[in-house]
Amino acid sequence: MRHTVRVLLVTTAAGLGLAACGRTPPPAQSAPAAPEPPASTQPRDDGAAARREAEERRRAEEARRAEEARVRAVLQQMVFFDFDRSDIRPADRLGLDAKVIELRNHGDIRLQIDGHADERGSDEYNLALGMRRAISARQYLMNHGIDGSRLTTRTFGEEQPLDPRHTPAAWDQNRRAEFHIVAGLVSDR
Repeated sequence: MRHTVRVLLVTTAAGLGLAACGRTPPPAQSAPAAPEPPASTQPRDDGAAARREAEERRRAEEARRAEEARVRAVLQQMVFFDFDRSDIRPADRLGLDAKVIELRNHGDIRLQIDGHADERGSDEYNLALGMRRAISARQYLMNHGIDGSRLTTRTFGEEQPLDPRHTPAAWDQNRRAEFHIVAGLVSDR
């Protein structure tokens, strides 16, 4: 036991001796700390990634809606007819051709085609003429590869004029076929 006390005293005396000489004992060495990575490589959880993701979703939804509106505008473009006629006019073929493209690209879309007539003629005659016009538009689409099961027809004759006036300009607007999306895109009915 004496031996232990002496060693302790010697160590303490040596420490005191260094302090008396104006020297400080060297600091006790500890295990080196792990270096910190540079601030630029530390992950920051400030929500920026979530905001970018939300912005990308918002832009994708806007693009989807814009595309849907464009397709809807093409498909709903009306076809007009000459007086007492149901054949497709050359000027209206481009609009029908655009419909063919969209119907090919969107195989789930179904259309209802409504035929209309102006007020001249009997109710029965105008109902039949409206149906011939709807069928003519349907047949044009079918002749260009669209499955007829995706296209339904009906007639309104003179019952739903676009322009209720009794003028040649009004009659021109009322002799038409209208197209309504009934399945596929959000239907318009």
